[in-house]
Amino acid sequence: MKKSILCLLALMMSVNIWAQPRAEYPRPQFERQDWVNLNGDWTYRFDFVGEGLEKRLYESKGFDKTITVPFCPESKLSGVGYTDFINNIWYHRSIQMPASWEGKNVRLNFQAVYYNSEVYIDGALVGRHFGGSTGFSFDVTKSVADGKQHSLVVHAYSDTRTMKQPAGKQNVRLNQFECMYTRTTGIWQTVWMEPVAEKGLQSAQVITDIDQKQIVIRPQFYSQNGGTLTATLKDGGKVVAKQTVNANDASTIVLNVKSPKLWSPASPFLYDLVYEVKDAAGNVVDAVNSYVGMRKFHCEGNKTYLNNEPFYQRLVLDQGFYPNGIWTAPSDEALKHDIELSMQAGFNGARLHQKVFEERFHYWADKLGYITWGEAPSWGMDANDPEVARNFMTEWSEEVARDRNHPSIVTWTPMNEEFWPDRVQFPRFVCDLYDLTKRLDPTRPFHDVSGGVHVKTDIYSSHNYEQNPERLKEQIFNGERWFQAPHEAIDIYWSNFGYNRPTDVNRYDYPLYEKPTMPYILDEFGGIKWVKGQDTNTGNSNASWGYGEPPHSLEEFYARLEGQVDALMGMAENVWGYCYTQLTDVEQEQNGVYFYDRSSKFDMKRIHAIFSKKPANSK
Repeated sequence: MKKSILCLLALMMSVNIWAQPRAEYPRPQFERQDWVNLNGDWTYRFDFVGEGLEKRLYESKGFDKTITVPFCPESKLSGVGYTDFINNIWYHRSIQMPASWEGKNVRLNFQAVYYNSEVYIDGALVGRHFGGSTGFSFDVTKSVADGKQHSLVVHAYSDTRTMKQPAGKQNVRLNQFECMYTRTTGIWQTVWMEPVAEKGLQSAQVITDIDQKQIVIRPQFYSQNGGTLTATLKDGGKVVAKQTVNANDASTIVLNVKSPKLWSPASPFLYDLVYEVKDAAGNVVDAVNSYVGMRKFHCEGNKTYLNNEPFYQRLVLDQGFYPNGIWTAPSDEALKHDIELSMQAGFNGARLHQKVFEERFHYWADKLGYITWGEAPSWGMDANDPEVARNFMTEWSEEVARDRNHPSIVTWTPMNEEFWPDRVQFPRFVCDLYDLTKRLDPTRPFHDVSGGVHVKTDIYSSHNYEQNPERLKEQIFNGERWFQAPHEAIDIYWSNFGYNRPTDVNRYDYPLYEKPTMPYILDEFGGIKWVKGQDTNTGNSNASWGYGEPPHSLEEFYARLEGQVDALMGMAENVWGYCYTQLTDVEQEQNGVYFYDRSSKFDMKRIHAIFSKKPANSK
């Protein structure tokens, strides 16, 4: 009996069943050492008709069902797995301030809650957040300073069918169809507490200027400080540059780097960056660890450049869905593994599609040398609605501010496939997004609408899922139609998908780019459907979704894929980059390079040989 118990304990430890889910610090570019992870078991209650406030659920001491945070209730990893519509969900857990935090301010942090949220401690509202993809933080010092246990209640609200909120690929119907998948509701990223000095560092924007060999840092503080901020740049243990300034929001740090080591996919070098805030007496009151990659990415003529050299982007569409976690990766290692799989397939980056990815993903992209486009989950919203524009722009600004220090992100592209805008509100919306993004981050290209109607953009793009390589080349290259006549480009889109273009031609009657002198990227193509057993007629291809008539054999698949890529290589002077659909299967959409469980579909040596092709004059 004793031996059996010991064996059982050994087995339980080997599978790490007691490990806290997503235990790593969620904000790797702004990391404090002292913190408490609040992931794990919470209690919850669904509130389908929105009666929770009337029933005073915010005063709850605990609900009758258990959920594992940070996984959404639709996911298997949450322990719930409820996939019907959930308009409201209430969470509860107890929290307590550690004794060692006495005398410090306590921040309660949420990395992401979909979509709108209210946070209560002991029945008292401590704050609200609008938007489902970005983080938020509240000072809860007054609520927990006594060191006792307190009831933390979170109310999350979502209704993807209102067309008022960006939903991405979350299905607005009951069941999944085509390229629409399982929804995500409520807490879906890490929740944690940390002590922060009253006058601690709130954020720091880092701009790298490789031409002037310098790093410019613009700090913000929770409150103005009579002390100092010191930024120290390190290469391993060696101090490369250091500067101390007054600790206030008007200060700017300039670090001169005499012989900078540049970041690139070939050499993803990262400097360590340490911030120390001292009070007027010289005592350290706040310390934050960070890192920085020095690089420059810009558009010039019809090409994109990395570190002043032509750089051809071989991207893959990555939707960031996981079989057991939906929008949330099951582990930090899973985030890293997706990047490694993409690189093994021959891609040098990804278009992160219709989702704001976790900061830990960007960390691994920085570490591994993997470029990305930052996108938002724009589908599901009415882009002509001024209220929607207001909702979206607030959240978009939070995303850009959160992620702008990551060297791996090379392009901002907020929306996907907007083809039916009106003549007034949509152009205004896009122009405002362009100007807002440039004010927040002037260092990256802005791509307004991936594969849609372009209004104000630094990159011109299209989507084309023609499966025949010669016809693909003809449709893109024929008379440079995409460059000369955007209205005809829209006609091509509709005809490719077998639809008639909307008859209200006047809705397109506003200025568009007639002949853009900018990079043109085919940022969706391929999507070749391949179901396990397809070549032996044992797979059910009709039950899956993809683009075009599926190949009948693996050799036909390889030939079609290589033909499409070769067609693009033959147009490199006009088409400077691509994005293949997609990295993995996602639920019923089975056109990935890998299966949904991340296992290999194909001979990856052959796949790598195809996707690693690049023009002779590029990096």
